[in-house]
Amino acid sequence: MNKKIVEYLDKTFYSRTEDRWDDKIFRNEILSVIKPDHVVLDIGAGRGRISEMNFKGLCKKIYGVDPDEAVYENPIIDEAQQGLGDSMPFFENDYFDLIFCDNVLEHVENPTLFYREVSRVLKKGGILLSKTPNKHHYMPIIAGCTPTSFHKFYNKLRGREYEDTFPTFYRANSKKAYKKFTRISDLELISTNFHSGRPEYLRIFFITYIFGIIYERIVNFFGIDYIKTIVITKMQK
Repeated sequence: MNKKIVEYLDKTFYSRTEDRWDDKIFRNEILSVIKPDHVVLDIGAGRGRISEMNFKGLCKKIYGVDPDEAVYENPIIDEAQQGLGDSMPFFENDYFDLIFCDNVLEHVENPTLFYREVSRVLKKGGILLSKTPNKHHYMPIIAGCTPTSFHKFYNKLRGREYEDTFPTFYRANSKKAYKKFTRISDLELISTNFHSGRPEYLRIFFITYIFGIIYERIVNFFGIDYIKTIVITKMQK
């Protein structure tokens, strides 16, 4: 019964919404700036499970960095390095034309180090694009009050593997935070855009899904960016 009601709500309220709608929005942002001669870095590339982040062949070369050794099996990058975005000694200064990170910033423990390191490896005039959950949305608020073990359990219910769930800090997930960290790094904040769509985290149960739909309709109708689901930022060196 629960599944049928969820399917009904999908058809009624989100008939035109595709799975991974947020990654599709982010992909379009990246496509708007990526060029054939660009050297690109995907921070948090992982095992390459997100097909929307496949830009292989659209640029000169794409690198991937991730703390998980599964990055070496990633089929949608040209070269992999295991490590964190806040320490990338294997990359030269002023090397990349474009850097992007998809759902990574919520896992960054020290954003000051992260942004300074990104600035170091980014060319002058280079672009940093990021997509991450908005700190003021209900999902990060709940995540901040619960242990990682609960996150893994809940994501398992959503069909996501245990090993793809990592600790979260939410220290670089708001417009205020971006202004702060760009001031202390050699980066300029170009744009900050907020989006809310189908409430993916609440689609497991129809009762929670209904709450999510009401929330989404209210924040979009009144344009309440402060509490929308995701935030996409563009920075330039």
